[in-house]
Amino acid sequence: MYKARISGVGHYVPPKVVSNEDLSKLMDTSNEWIIERTGIQERRFADPKTDTTSVMGSKAAKVALERAGIEASDLDFIIFATLSPDYYFPGPGVMVQEQLGIPEIGALDVRNQCSGFVYSLSVADQFIRSGMYQRILVIGSELHSGGLDFTTRGRNVSVIFGDGAGAAIVERAPEGHSGILSTHLHSEGKHAKELALIEPSTSHWVDRLIEEGGSDDPAYHPYMNGNFVFKHAVTRFQEVIYEALKHNGKEASDIDLLIPHQANLRISQFIQGKMKLRDDQVMNNIMRYGNTTAASIPIAWSEAWEEGRLKEGDLICLAAFGSGFTWASALLYW
Repeated sequence: MYKARISGVGHYVPPKVVSNEDLSKLMDTSNEWIIERTGIQERRFADPKTDTTSVMGSKAAKVALERAGIEASDLDFIIFATLSPDYYFPGPGVMVQEQLGIPEIGALDVRNQCSGFVYSLSVADQFIRSGMYQRILVIGSELHSGGLDFTTRGRNVSVIFGDGAGAAIVERAPEGHSGILSTHLHSEGKHAKELALIEPSTSHWVDRLIEEGGSDDPAYHPYMNGNFVFKHAVTRFQEVIYEALKHNGKEASDIDLLIPHQANLRISQFIQGKMKLRDDQVMNNIMRYGNTTAASIPIAWSEAWEEGRLKEGDLICLAAFGSGFTWASALLYW
């Protein structure tokens, strides 16, 4: 059986910076209120005329390809994680295939929200291990800003999210390289509606949006039961991280860098404290970008690489929790 490794990571974020002060002009909130609850200071919002979900994904992919030292034509498969595709259908994976000018390789879309990137990485790992493919492009990209409620009613959700994309190249590892050690995936659907966007759906199509009040209907904006989600997140994050460590005979102290999904800085800080990790063992950038859902881990991973925080042979742990509920982890050597 083959092993998979990450040969390059990259990211792209839109140039428009939206500060907490900017949001305070649209709703009853403040810089202090947002920072206290989330740790977020600013986020990026895309111009959908130029930066769609797939376009941002392609831009991040080009950076990852360059860092991996390969061409788009060398890829065998594309996996695209998002909750905010350009269209209801088709998914953005095929659009990246066209945008990068790749011959007719397969493209798969993954809808696992905040844990989507780790789920996608797990799928790529299995494809590599089986020998089916040698090089796979994995993308996480989100354009949240177009669907948020920027009134006081929606502030608990809308102040959290931002737009952006990250990508990784997953390749067959050379002989002797440990690469991806394991991935661990879980879900608990009974809590699906605690963090969800209910409408439009196939039982309530878009044309009824006009009939029943359009965007004034709260069901057309994301809903989050904040305290409930927070309590589950801090529990599941720890469980799935320790599951990966135990599976591979490792301890928390062995982690060189934990890259958690950037959901809330308070969650990351809680996990760091419980696991007794130093600041240099945890990558956080939510203060600059907000929660970019499936894009958050690859964006943070790419920034960690740019900051020189990754050395060959480092043990890296990825972990995510989010809507579904779904949660996941991956343990790998850089």
